[in-house]
Amino acid sequence: MKILMKKHLLLLCTTTALPLSVFASQTVTQSEPVSDQIIEQQRAELQQNTLDKGFGPQSPRDIDNIAGNNTQLFSYAPNTTDMNLCNIHFHKNAEHKGGEFTRYAGNGDGKGNNSGYLYAGQLTKEELTPISVPLSKELHHQLFPGDTIEVHYVYSTANVKPGPTLGSCLSDSTKNPALRVESQVFVLVNDKEALDFVELTKHSVKGDRPQAINIPDNSGQPIQYLGSTTGPAYNQQGSPFQVTWSVRPQVLKVSINTVATWFKDNQYNENHAHGVRNLVTNPLLLSAY
Repeated sequence: MKILMKKHLLLLCTTTALPLSVFASQTVTQSEPVSDQIIEQQRAELQQNTLDKGFGPQSPRDIDNIAGNNTQLFSYAPNTTDMNLCNIHFHKNAEHKGGEFTRYAGNGDGKGNNSGYLYAGQLTKEELTPISVPLSKELHHQLFPGDTIEVHYVYSTANVKPGPTLGSCLSDSTKNPALRVESQVFVLVNDKEALDFVELTKHSVKGDRPQAINIPDNSGQPIQYLGSTTGPAYNQQGSPFQVTWSVRPQVLKVSINTVATWFKDNQYNENHAHGVRNLVTNPLLLSAY
């Protein structure tokens, strides 16, 4: 059971305006995006493989839309102060939709790359100044000024410490821990005065529990809902893990150079942005808020 759970978890992750509208977007395209029919087919397969098979409500979702009819309920996870930080990672483009991240990036390759949602605001020419070396050597995972990322601060009720992959959220003594994800969307800017990603991901022990000490508290009231783990491995399969989500609706600016610094040295062994799962739109697979 432990091996199976870890396998599933590893699959998961595994402004000043210009005179003209300058949207936060610099995408890398290796091939033509898949058709709408492919995405529709994936959603149909997700329903077939998930509905009435005991799965709980799924994620990600539109946080501006409260519609949801999934009746498989579970209890909300405790507050983060009563849980243990176990992992921090992020996805290229927001997996969730809503708030200030509503602009669709496109269908991408159907495998989680170049899809998701983008910051809908404007950035200055200076903020979009190219950096000398792209972040990540892998084409799909390269990051540029103007790109959107969704950061997941993952908490568990298991007696665990922060570590690589979401397998760090499990322990031999707790097979079914409650999971909570605090989500914050950022836009990358070439500005040394922007937020420091190294600082944003710092943690310390408070009351014998590891805690992320700099999760933003100035990006709107988080939308809390019951859902699942995410990631493109679940485009056609239901995620079996139950997660309490808190998704902040406002986007904050973070210095892209500090993300580069974090990639070079972090205890989560993260060195690239992860892909995104298709937005779950079927009310039968979504919880009501």
